[in-house]
Amino acid sequence: MNRSLINAACCALLVWSAPPLYAQQNAQGAAPVSGIDLNTLDPAIRPQDDFYGYVNGVWTRNTEIPADKSTWGTYVELRETAQGQLRALIAATLKHPGKPGSDAHKIADLYTSYMDEKARNAAGFKPLRADLARVAAIKDKKDLPALFAYLQRNGIHTPFAAGVAPDAQDPEHYTINISQSGLGLPDRDYYLKDEDAKLKAVRAQYLKHIETMLAMSGDKNAVAHAAQSLDIETRLAAAQWTRVQMRDPVKSYNRVDFDQFTALAPAFDWQAYFAAAGLAAKESSAVVRQPSFLGGFSATVANVPLESWKSYFTWRILESYADFLDDATVKERFAFEGTVLRGVPQREPLWQRAQRFTDGVLGDAVGKLYVEMYLPPETKPRVMAMFNNFVASFKDGIEQLDWMGPETKKEAQLKLAALKPKIAYPDKWRDYSALKTQAHDLVANVRATRIWSRQQNLDKLGRPVDRDEWSMTPQTVNASYSPALNSITIPAALLQPPFFNVKAEDAVNYGLLGITFGHEISHAFDDSGSQYDAKGRLRNWWTVEDRSAFKGRAAGLVKQYGAYSPVPGYFINGELTLGENIGDNSGLSITYQAYQRSLGGKPSPVLDGLSGEQRLYIGFAMKWRAKLRPEAAIAQIKSDPHSPGEFRAKGTVMNQPGFYQAFDIKPGDPMYLPPEQRVIMW
Repeated sequence: MNRSLINAACCALLVWSAPPLYAQQNAQGAAPVSGIDLNTLDPAIRPQDDFYGYVNGVWTRNTEIPADKSTWGTYVELRETAQGQLRALIAATLKHPGKPGSDAHKIADLYTSYMDEKARNAAGFKPLRADLARVAAIKDKKDLPALFAYLQRNGIHTPFAAGVAPDAQDPEHYTINISQSGLGLPDRDYYLKDEDAKLKAVRAQYLKHIETMLAMSGDKNAVAHAAQSLDIETRLAAAQWTRVQMRDPVKSYNRVDFDQFTALAPAFDWQAYFAAAGLAAKESSAVVRQPSFLGGFSATVANVPLESWKSYFTWRILESYADFLDDATVKERFAFEGTVLRGVPQREPLWQRAQRFTDGVLGDAVGKLYVEMYLPPETKPRVMAMFNNFVASFKDGIEQLDWMGPETKKEAQLKLAALKPKIAYPDKWRDYSALKTQAHDLVANVRATRIWSRQQNLDKLGRPVDRDEWSMTPQTVNASYSPALNSITIPAALLQPPFFNVKAEDAVNYGLLGITFGHEISHAFDDSGSQYDAKGRLRNWWTVEDRSAFKGRAAGLVKQYGAYSPVPGYFINGELTLGENIGDNSGLSITYQAYQRSLGGKPSPVLDGLSGEQRLYIGFAMKWRAKLRPEAAIAQIKSDPHSPGEFRAKGTVMNQPGFYQAFDIKPGDPMYLPPEQRVIMW
């Protein structure tokens, strides 16, 4: 049933008066339920021995990863729920697409063009001929800057990326960021770790994949050209910063005037690039994220022949459009990208790929319909009440810290008070009127949407920062924190089962959905986010003593998670995952405090033989239940700042005093950590 959008002003009035969810239901005469399916708990495993196994053992034994997925778990299940909702939404839109030029008509155009396999098979590589000819026609390395600008405008990766974002030193204004890029594998380790047999084998298969794709496009010398392309990628990988190095926001902020770029990378004509990219007319400087990389990039430009660069950019174009071409090309791309890299044996159905493409381009247009169809009007005010409870609990938690002094606490409270929640959906929807689409030319649509998106980003230069802009769409199953905007985003798709059970007592909702609030708020105070102030400015607001105490606790988390090995021989990178591990640990601590606050001094209700505290921690472990294919797990360990789900659940609860009380964890139990080894940060 379609529902009108919630009036934002009305919501603001409701937030402060909403009582706990189960209290609302009791007032209506309905008894609360626990929200825990006891059949999913494993009676053969004690929570004191393996809490993740106790909560998820039955599910793990009985669950197979679908053939078209690299992973399966609570998050993916919710994404599939959202995909089903979107399928119904798009089906309705196809029946009534509205007038040409309307958002609904554009949704229908994009989806229809993706589904038109007959037209795609007939076209083959023809839609790319002009781009490929442009690369082939280059006569001199002096032509590279204009080519870089052209490819970036068309959404094709080049050795460096140039985008517009809020300035970390002046968060009211936008700036240009120059960042390392240009690789086709998940991480630099895939190119450089010769001692790792698995990564080395992937690299060999990647080379073969490039050869195959080049040959399919008509390249008569594909073997040599593939080797040239991989050589450039390997050189770029060797110059790149590691993912751990890139997590340092201070070292990653380097303001460089345009006329100083030549000193960083003399082999590349930066003035020609800035002019061709349309940046010189709007700015005179940019922030360079990885200055030393530009030196390696420059050396590659100088030392690699032009013909090799042609091979590299030919591959970049093919790779960029491979998913949108004929079926044979799509299959070849999936065989590497899906099967080799992630271990997935089967492609997702065509409709799901078409839907993901459409949603990715017209996210706000789809999102507006999604909210109208699937978000109950009462959900947002209830969730906002939960959020306010979390902020109040975090506020109290800051004051109770025994390792932080009053000066730093004052700044932390200012930042918390300024935190902006973006819940369910944006107040203002994106305008797609300038985007032109058509019904039966997919590559033309891809090109048009990329050019439109690029221009949308560049047009921000010279404007004040839009602090209300959303970084994701309402139908996205995810959440985020922005240090530049000091805001958290919780989309509407999260506000449904299994994360939010409208019939359950608060505990399980706090453990599943509430922890998302706690986690994202904690990102404002993790090792990276804590270096930004209340306004989103990169500024040190800590005393020396307090920052030292913070780093000492963070080092404990690095050590704890670095000992976990999700795949034999591959250990979690405790430094790479530190921010997310702080978010989990601090977030769960605040979740527990927020739940206690919601009880109003009364003991938690015992439902299905479980206390509220037990159900909260069980809900938290349910949230992170997941199974991954080994290839996907290795890719995650190498490139993802999140720890795999089992260790997010297991590692986090072992640091929580409330967990020890709830499940009577004692010395000698495998889940027991001595108090001096438990890491409590916020």
